Amino acid sequence: MKMKFAALSASICLMLVSPAHAVLYSVTDLGTLGGTASEFEGFDGSRGGAINNSGTVVGISETAGNAALHPFVWTSGTGMVDLTTVTGQNTLRTAEGVNDSGTIVGQVIVGGHQHAYSYTTAGVFTDLGMVPGGTTAAASSINASGQITGNATVGVATHTFLYSGGTMTDIGPVGGLDNQGIAINSSGTIAGYTEDGPEQAFTYSGTATDYGQGELFGINNAGTSVGDNGLSSNAPIIISSTGVITTLGTFGGTSASAYGINSAGDVVGFSYTTGNASEDAFVYIGGVMYDLNSVLDGSGAGWSLTDAVGINDSGQIVGDGMIGGQFHIFLLNPVPEPGSIAMLVGGLGLLGAVARRRR
Repeated sequence: MKMKFAALSASICLMLVSPAHAVLYSVTDLGTLGGTASEFEGFDGSRGGAINNSGTVVGISETAGNAALHPFVWTSGTGMVDLTTVTGQNTLRTAEGVNDSGTIVGQVIVGGHQHAYSYTTAGVFTDLGMVPGGTTAAASSINASGQITGNATVGVATHTFLYSGGTMTDIGPVGGLDNQGIAINSSGTIAGYTEDGPEQAFTYSGTATDYGQGELFGINNAGTSVGDNGLSSNAPIIISSTGVITTLGTFGGTSASAYGINSAGDVVGFSYTTGNASEDAFVYIGGVMYDLNSVLDGSGAGWSLTDAVGINDSGQIVGDGMIGGQFHIFLLNPVPEPGSIAMLVGGLGLLGAVARRRR
């Protein structure tokens, strides 16, 4: 009896700690810094910005009167904060990545030159500079141990860099002349793409692995990366740590891409719909690709979600879309399925009944 009770208790506890795998979301409008728009846009035209496992979001927003675009950090307790104000650096251009410690990375103008930077929750701003012989640099992603990747201009070429232990290392022309280091995972593996001719998807971990035509924008701690196949009619791709490439579908349009992946392997991105009538954000869960516009609760009224850029291990999703005729960043929170809640309540009742019988 004790063994059965222990097994039942373990099952109920698993229900308590396992997130419901529901495909239903509530929407939070992250607002702006006083202007009419907030968005995710990277230094290279790719989708910049990020969310960490605490739900902290970074991106860029227009300021009052749409006078300028400033990088921001958003938290549920504080809302959107202008990073140029809190850092004292009025030449910040972007906020590209944020790790679970809350350290933010991006690009800043120093002496007329573009440098990579980091900024910690303790208020420490660090100019990461450029690689030796470089003329510009921009940081795109930071992992839990503080390793950073991004790109740097060296001569006429763009190279991926790795910043680790206080040193920025030029890892060279990975697979081609121009390339972008976009994301880095906990083991220091970088995902990105080359830009000469047809883009080539690559990962780098001491040595480069070229996966052929495509682009990579995200990588999780298991080494699974996501992006697109780089064709004229793009489709999202998932590349496993062993190099197996899975091509996802689209919503009927001619272009789609994946931008983020979490530890569970859930993927987010965008796809054009049939006839390229609209650009819709998607989440790929359990082998199914969902249009996020079709899985919103009542809080989603008036929203048109166009891009999903990042997803954390709690299943929170960030992206951008249209609301009230303006372009804003959204945060989606998973809503538990009614069936899951009923199972949990029923399970707790059963556990209580068993406990009473044992007295």
